[in-house]
Amino acid sequence: MYYDGYGYHNTGFEQTYRCYPSSFIDKPLLEAGDKIIMPPSALDRLAHLNVEYPMLFELRNVATSRTSHCGVLEFTAEEGMIYMPYWMMQNLLLQEGDIIMVKNVTLPKGTYVKLQPHTTDFLDISNPKAILEKTLRSFSCLTTGDSIMVAYNSKQYYIDIVEAKPSSAISIIETDCEVDFAPPLDYKEPQPVKAADPVGPPAQDVPEEKPKFSAFTGTGRRLDGRPAKQQENVPMIAPSTVNQLAKSATDDKSGSAASTSSSKTGRPGGKLVFGSNSSRTSKETQKEAPKEAKQEPPKKEEPKFEAFTGKKYSLKG
Repeated sequence: MYYDGYGYHNTGFEQTYRCYPSSFIDKPLLEAGDKIIMPPSALDRLAHLNVEYPMLFELRNVATSRTSHCGVLEFTAEEGMIYMPYWMMQNLLLQEGDIIMVKNVTLPKGTYVKLQPHTTDFLDISNPKAILEKTLRSFSCLTTGDSIMVAYNSKQYYIDIVEAKPSSAISIIETDCEVDFAPPLDYKEPQPVKAADPVGPPAQDVPEEKPKFSAFTGTGRRLDGRPAKQQENVPMIAPSTVNQLAKSATDDKSGSAASTSSSKTGRPGGKLVFGSNSSRTSKETQKEAPKEAKQEPPKKEEPKFEAFTGKKYSLKG
C-alpha cells in the first residue's frame, strides 16, 4: 500500500518524511517539548492499526543512523512533511528538508533517569528541580544520548540524558521516575586553599633555661652506716631565704656593736677620732647640737599684688 510515493507497511506504521523546524509554521511552543506535527494521512493510517496511546515514535536519520524518540502534538502538516523542535534536529544532525524515518513504537515506563547540565548556570536557578519538573510535563519520552532544552527566564539550558532505566528509551507519561544529577560539563573541583603565611617576624628559638643551683637539697648519711631517720613534715627553706636570714643576722650584730661602742666612748657612730682631739671633738659636737636645734626666725611674707586698689584723682582739681 502506497500513498503519494511514500510507502506504508502492513506490519506497522513506518514512514519517511522531510523534516523542517517549528519556526516554519510559527509555533514557538513546539520548542518547549518533544512532540512533532505530522500530516493528516498519518492519522488515517494509525487509526487502522492496533497502536497504543499515547502514540510514541522513533525518529531515525537514515544518513547518520542517529535515533531519538518523540510524541505527536497534532496532524496538521503538509503531506510528506513533518515539523519538529530545532533542538531535536540538532540531536539527529538534520538540516532543513532532510529525509527522516518515523516509526511507531511502544516504550516502557521509566523508573530512573540521570541528567547532566551543560553549564553550572542551571544550578544557580533558585529552584532547578521545580523548573525541570514543569518542563518535563511537555515531554513524552527520553532517550539516552539526547540533549533536551529547558527554557527559563528568557534563557535556554541544555541537559544531557546520561542514563535511563529500565531501557535506553523510556516513557515518562504518568509515571514516578527517580531523577539524579551528574556534575555539569564545565564544573571544576575547587582547588585546596593554601594556608596564608603568618604576618610578622619569624619566631625566634627561645634558649632553654639551665637549672639553677639549689643548696641543701641532698640527703644525709650517717658515718656508722645506719639508715638516717627522715624527719616528716619539716618545711624546706629556700636558699634565697637562708641568704636573707644570714644577712639580716650580720646587720643586727654590726648595728648592736656600733651602738655599744658609741655609747661607751660618747662619740657619734660612724666617725673615727685619733689622739687628744677626741675629747675636743666630743665637746664640739655637744656644743653644735644646741645650735642646730635653734630654729631660724620666720620670714615676713611680702604683700600680694591687688589690682585697682589705688586712689582716684579728678582732672578738674
